[in-house]
Amino acid sequence: MNKRKIRITEDGSTTLELIGKDENFHSTHGAIQESEHIFIKNGLLKKAQERKEISIFEMGFGTGLNALLSGLFAIKNDIQLNYFSIEAYPIELELIEMLNFSERLELSIELERQFNALHLSNWHQRIEINPNFSFEKRKIKLEDFKFPKEAFDLVYFDAFNPDLQPELWTEEIFRKIYQAMKPQGILMTYSAKGKVKRALKAAGFSLNALPGPPGKREITQAIKLVDFKT
Repeated sequence: MNKRKIRITEDGSTTLELIGKDENFHSTHGAIQESEHIFIKNGLLKKAQERKEISIFEMGFGTGLNALLSGLFAIKNDIQLNYFSIEAYPIELELIEMLNFSERLELSIELERQFNALHLSNWHQRIEINPNFSFEKRKIKLEDFKFPKEAFDLVYFDAFNPDLQPELWTEEIFRKIYQAMKPQGILMTYSAKGKVKRALKAAGFSLNALPGPPGKREITQAIKLVDFKT
């Protein structure tokens, strides 16, 4: 994986830039507002209207921002989150310490400790971050991960863009994810590229094109409506 450096986005929150690849972990228009719009507002909020306990699979733990925002949502709305994330290339500790999410979100000392626990916790071990949020991360490539069947209510698909990592945006990958999701499960992704939509449809998903966050016209919401026969 390429070397990474801290970059400040337009809403004042930090992201990481892949040096020499013109690729960032979050939108340069605003890291926090992008994650809140795509994964919380159009994913977690929808599921929270249906159920009080939600299982989430996140592709690409990265900076931990999606997990942090999800955990804050769980506390505020008194729901139970079972959060599972995979990451093949963990961020270096010195870069984690430079992220400013705690300051931008005005976290208490305890909530900041809980955010740090996401990064400092052992791989392949489930822990309780707080009574509303259990968490496990695994250091593994998506292609090598063996998905459980019908385990997840919600998927955050936050891989690098399809041009940089085309092997992660295939029908085969999405079919595996589809089978790992519960009926009526939601997959959220920032990508609205035609080839991504075609792969999602071929895997069995029903798609909704939704307005994107600042700087992005459209995002994709994919729903598992019925079991798809292979």
